[in-house]
Amino acid sequence: MKKIIFLFPFLALVSCYNAEHNCKDFKTGKFKFETEVNGVKKTTFFERKDSIEIETFEGKTDTATIRWVSDCEYVLQKKHPKNMAEEKAISMKILTTSKDSYTFEFGLVGSEEKQRGKVFKVD
Repeated sequence: MKKIIFLFPFLALVSCYNAEHNCKDFKTGKFKFETEVNGVKKTTFFERKDSIEIETFEGKTDTATIRWVSDCEYVLQKKHPKNMAEEKAISMKILTTSKDSYTFEFGLVGSEEKQRGKVFKVD
């Protein structure tokens, strides 16, 4: 019983914690995203200007439009898709933010399958 009494204040304190959400700080700027593909670290650089994103990956540049659904959610659509897979829009949701980075969740619009990543502001 004593353990339960001590556990209650801890649970109350933890439940009051809210992840930081300063999503507006990331609507524009220059960013980088790193991921591992088949054991190799790959880096994507992109610049976002509110409703447009210009991405550079492995020397290739591509442009996408951004439709902001809320301060922390947007839909990314490639302007010049090269195949059917690139024609599908991607739903992005910023989960938490810090001074120079944010953690996000993404997946194809309408799909339940989601992945997570972390983006760093570089400028």
